Amino acid sequence: LREVLDEVGADAARFFFLMRRTSSHLDFDLEIAKKQSAENPVFYVQYAHARISSIIRKSEESDADFSGTEIRDLFKTEKEVTLIRELDKFPELIEEVAQSYDVHKLPHYAIKLAEKFHSFYNECQVLDEKNPELSRARLKLVQAVRIVLAETLRLIGVDAPERM
Repeated sequence: LREVLDEVGADAARFFFLMRRTSSHLDFDLEIAKKQSAENPVFYVQYAHARISSIIRKSEESDADFSGTEIRDLFKTEKEVTLIRELDKFPELIEEVAQSYDVHKLPHYAIKLAEKFHSFYNECQVLDEKNPELSRARLKLVQAVRIVLAETLRLIGVDAPERM
């Protein structure tokens, strides 16, 4: 175990170990755990958190006012709705994990949420000075994703970096 920690770090080791049910066999791919790419699930999730943190920093540096707006009717793309639906699963997941102790569901949820975020980000511009109302709504959405990713990572003892 010490060798694995030295090779990949505590975050990757913890994430990979917690991805499996306690009753299942663990296949730990050291090469994937060392990669800094989408193939490495912990990197992928942490990168999503760092990317969102960067978006938030940029919004704070912008001249546009992104405070308070009614957002219900602004989300129209499939990617926005899909991301919202994934966020909506979090409270039930926490309740389920608390009752069943199936902690392996948390890293899997984090991966799925990161996938939905990256897909959304690739299709939808978050900060658009030409459409400040939609920008405010999307900024609130990515802030919610950031909070849920950070909380999911915290629950499994993995860092949620602001920068990568």
